[in-house]
This record gives sequence, C-alpha cells and structure tokens, in this order.
Amino acid sequence: MQQYRSPRWLPGGNAQTIWPALFGQRHRGPAIQFRRERWTTPDADFVDADWLGEDTTAPLLVMFHGLEGSTRSHYAQAFADWARRHGWRFVMPHFRGCSGELNLAPRAYHSGDFEEIGWMLGQAKQRHAGPIAAVGVSLGGNALLRWAEEAGGSAGATAKAVAAISSPIDLAAGGHAIGRGFNRLVYTRMFLRTMKPRALAKLAQHPGLFSREQLLAARDLYEFDNVFTAPLHGFRDTDDYWARGSAKPHLHRIRIPALVLNALNDPFVPGSSLPRVHEVGEHVTLWQPRHGGHVGFPGGRWPGHVMTLPEQVMGWIARHL
Repeated sequence: MQQYRSPRWLPGGNAQTIWPALFGQRHRGPAIQFRRERWTTPDADFVDADWLGEDTTAPLLVMFHGLEGSTRSHYAQAFADWARRHGWRFVMPHFRGCSGELNLAPRAYHSGDFEEIGWMLGQAKQRHAGPIAAVGVSLGGNALLRWAEEAGGSAGATAKAVAAISSPIDLAAGGHAIGRGFNRLVYTRMFLRTMKPRALAKLAQHPGLFSREQLLAARDLYEFDNVFTAPLHGFRDTDDYWARGSAKPHLHRIRIPALVLNALNDPFVPGSSLPRVHEVGEHVTLWQPRHGGHVGFPGGRWPGHVMTLPEQVMGWIARHL
C-alpha cells in the first residue's frame, strides 16, 4: 500500500474518494448478512453491533466507522468480505445514533472518543475468545489511535494490533481543509445533510440541550462542532475539541503495533499535516502513498473495486498477530 497507485482511469484525490464509495465493487461473494446485537452502555444508552461469523476462537476484526458511517459503508463491506474469505470473525459497533435509530443519552460521538472505543473493545473481548485486532476509518481511526495512546502498555491485553485509515489525526488541519472550496461545496454539505437533522432530533429528545437557531445557521463542521459536538462532549469549543481530540501529538505513546495509512492526495487530510517517522515512535508504521483519496484506494479495471485496501491493511495486521 505504501507503493499504491490508482488506476489510470481514475485520477485525482476527489475522484478516488467519490467513485469507490458510490460504484466500487465491495465484495467478491454473495451479499453480506450481519447479525445485530444491542449492547447497553454504562449510562443506560445503547450501541448496536453488527457481527459476521460465529467462531469465537478465530481472529476477530473490530472495525470503527467514519463520520456518519455504518456497516452499509463501502469500506465496512469490503473488510467484512475479507474477514469472511479468510476465516476471521468481524464486528462493527456503531457509534451512537449511527445504526439507524436515535440513541437515548444527551450525547452523540466524536473524533476523540477514546473512552467509548475502550468500552466497545471491552464488550467485543467479553464475547470472543480468540485474538483481536482493530481497524478505524477516518474519524473512527483517530479515536482508535487515541485509545491506544491513552491505554499505553495495557492496550495489548485487548488488541494485538490497530490500524487507522485516512484518519484526520490533526483535527484542526482536517477540519479547516474540509471547510474550504470544493470540499465545502460537496463534502461539508453531504455531512451536514444528515448531521443537522440528527442533532435536531436529539434536541427534541432533550429540550434546551443547545441553540436550535445556532445549529441551523452552521455552514461548516467548525460551526456545527461549536454548537453541538464540543459542548455535548465536555469540550469548551471546537478549538478545544480539535486540540484535545487529535491523535497526532501523542503517537509516540502507542505501545502496540499500529498502522497509520494516509494518501497524500486525500481531500480531507492535507499531506503537510501528516507525521514523519521521527514523530511517531517505534511501534507506529506510516504508510503515505501518493494516491488513494479519502478511504478510496480503488483497484482493477473500470468500474473498479475497493478490495485492495483490506487486502493490504489486513495483510499487515495478520503479520502482527
């Protein structure tokens, strides 16, 4: 993956982001059928986890989705298909409110939610006897790295290896990038189209939680986080959230094998914001190919597939189990 090159028929970071998500082949076999399980959280809320496979002694892949993602996302389908074909078990715990049903508590999810990641991994471990590895995508990858950083030497008792794919590990750099130009017109609008209604549903559930007028006026993720994400999760404002939630400054604290994969042409994550080898510590491997977009990494002839990503990432993880 370090030497990855996109097919010639799909040039540019935006094309390599959008086309695979919409049209890329996601699995080789029949449609994937998940089994849903509901976990009750310590604050009397719930998390829905989608399982694939029943062998509790096989290796287990725990996957954490990105902003507004789910097991319907192209990358989730591709990694689940890899697990199915290689005899692994798979589970994706959905962040609160992302499984198709509004969660109960006066909170949602965020990029630095390492305590929630730790709790979810603990739930998976209770239900599985074999070795566990974890992969996080975009927002989920940053949160997973934050968990590994906070857990330090104790992380290995839960997960043998972790990987973060296309993660904005410098949240301020990523947040400002997605709020400008083409990104603002396309990606910001796409995210706010679902995030705002979900936030308003949360307000109806918990009146007075935040200002409806300010939320409706938000035109980018910075403003949305200032009104909703930051105050609901204990941050002073967006700047405080982005600073405290970013994984990049703490990568040297990781004590288990960790892969951090970012394409240099990712529209959301500026290449200039990515860490260098001397900044990350001996347990962290950096893959920074020139091509791939944001969680794209398409392969094959037109119309292409998205299975190169799990093949490469899980190949790396399997070597560290």
